[in-house]
Amino acid sequence: MQVPSSAPANLAELEQRARAIAGLSLGELADMANIATPRDFKRNKGWSGQLIELWLGATAGSKPQQDFPELGVELKTLPIDQQARPLETTYVCIAPLLAPPLTSWQTSNVKNKLQCVLWVPIEGERQIPVAERRLATPFLWQPSPQQDAMLARDWEELTELIALGKVESITARHGHALHIRPKAASGKVLTDAIGPDGGRIKTRPRGFYLRTQFTQQLLNAYFDSH
Repeated sequence: MQVPSSAPANLAELEQRARAIAGLSLGELADMANIATPRDFKRNKGWSGQLIELWLGATAGSKPQQDFPELGVELKTLPIDQQARPLETTYVCIAPLLAPPLTSWQTSNVKNKLQCVLWVPIEGERQIPVAERRLATPFLWQPSPQQDAMLARDWEELTELIALGKVESITARHGHALHIRPKAASGKVLTDAIGPDGGRIKTRPRGFYLRTQFTQQLLNAYFDSH
């Protein structure tokens, strides 16, 4: 099996590539691509996602758009345990802390990123060496009207708090499916945000994340139907 030299031409080809790597380990995929496998992810946080992007032919790289922009599909890896439970929340995108006033859910980057997702569940328990962690079967997901409405409500609540200068007041209790938390390599990284008085303040960058309860529902729905 060889690393594809081009992006998938359509959804059927993307799904075919995803099925071809299901059941393989990260070490096997890395070896076939002549890439060294790290011992852990302390300094290689996004390594597994980049490896899978390579094998599926993703073209976006680090650009703020979907991983397969021609197909309108985002790629998300999902570390799971032996009971197929998500081990961590899923990063969606950076939360703009100086959001333009005309942004709506329909035009938001969160909506854009989540309109169609190829989920790639991966064994993620720490006692399993990185090279031995296997991929479960990837699956495509599009939000149902109910899921979209839930995400929209969370996004609107969180975005309103940011716009009102209350970013420092946002806690883990805000949002049912989607929440906001700091997103930076260290606490020393700061960015501009709207303060309580409407002026600018310095605060840690924030990111939108999907809660594990939400991704657990997606996994259950997929595995129960297969």
